[in-house]
Amino acid sequence: MEKLLYLVHRIPYPPNKGDKIRSFHFLKALAEKYEIYLGTFIDDPDDKQYIDALKPFCKDSFCVDLHPKLGKIKSLSGFLSGKALSLPYYRNQALQAWVDKTISEQSIERTLIFSSPMAQYLQKHPAVKLIADFVDVDSDKWQQYANSKTWPASWVYRREAQKLLSYETRIASQSKATLFVSEQEAKLFKQLAPTTADKITYVNNGVDTDFFDPALDYASPFTSNEEAIVFTGAMDYWANIDAVIWFSEQVMPLVKQQQPNARFYIVGSKPAKSVLQLAEADDAVIVTGRVDDVRNYVAHAGVVVAPLRIARGIQNKVLEAMAMAKAVVVTPAAMEGIQANRAIQVPVADSPTAFAEQVIAYLQQPTVTIAENRHFVQAEFSWQQNGQRLCQLIADDDT
Repeated sequence: MEKLLYLVHRIPYPPNKGDKIRSFHFLKALAEKYEIYLGTFIDDPDDKQYIDALKPFCKDSFCVDLHPKLGKIKSLSGFLSGKALSLPYYRNQALQAWVDKTISEQSIERTLIFSSPMAQYLQKHPAVKLIADFVDVDSDKWQQYANSKTWPASWVYRREAQKLLSYETRIASQSKATLFVSEQEAKLFKQLAPTTADKITYVNNGVDTDFFDPALDYASPFTSNEEAIVFTGAMDYWANIDAVIWFSEQVMPLVKQQQPNARFYIVGSKPAKSVLQLAEADDAVIVTGRVDDVRNYVAHAGVVVAPLRIARGIQNKVLEAMAMAKAVVVTPAAMEGIQANRAIQVPVADSPTAFAEQVIAYLQQPTVTIAENRHFVQAEFSWQQNGQRLCQLIADDDT
């Protein structure tokens, strides 16, 4: 088998959040075609237990601890160097040494990087064929953050958007191909960096529809008299934090006026202080923290919500709920990247009033099953077909 170097900004296991779901399924697909040399960071001490889980997919792996607080301090050097702050955040001498040694000793000819900052490890190796998976247009995400913040945070975020776009453009021009998570993300980057347009493409995210199957038996985590509204996601991620704060403060009061038994469940690991405070302020808001199986909450929800106001790419939480044939209400930002070329039922609402109306409508018919949503995900978001597309892009020397 041909050898492939795979550099990922966060250990691709367990597949329990958006980027790790994508990077893990890519690893599975690649392992069928290539001998994998994996270099990655561990930014959560709990993930160290999963290092051995990667061994069946890799010929060799090198996992480096990344301490987020220290990483943020390191990132400040970007102000002095004039670089994007994301680059020193992910800079590590030990990983660079391993990359250099692996490329030399294993005669590596192909590399896939997952998240643009990982490309910095290939700058000394221009002969290695590089495929870059940027996933989302991160520079635009930082611009969205800037637009929602006041100075000085707005200035820092705007600077990061500009510096990161410049860096992303350079990497895309050096790559054989640069991938994004959806056709919409690819089109956006082509607009932002038109000189790279001929190298930009996409590989959709996917859903394991055998795992997210509404026909399986799930234990209910709810009491019999409550009407559960469920949001899922990593709760230390700012876009998710912003979403649940907006829903709790702006939408939930409107819902409770008509559905007094409604309860908003925020399901996800590492809830930020501002998220925990939502539950302290309102007993109709429940913050679970990490759960063993998110499917229990989705399966028995009256409605699943994705009230994201800042988002890039495809929202796995939306696809997973659709795969479970659940009622889902989303904002326009949460639906970006999910282009429906067939009938689906996913109400999109932007204002608190409109969002509340859709949620109430579903709570008043709690047994609704939306089979067409599951059929859509099965047809359009298969990891098998997306993995095959990825392997083809990497194998194609003319890409």
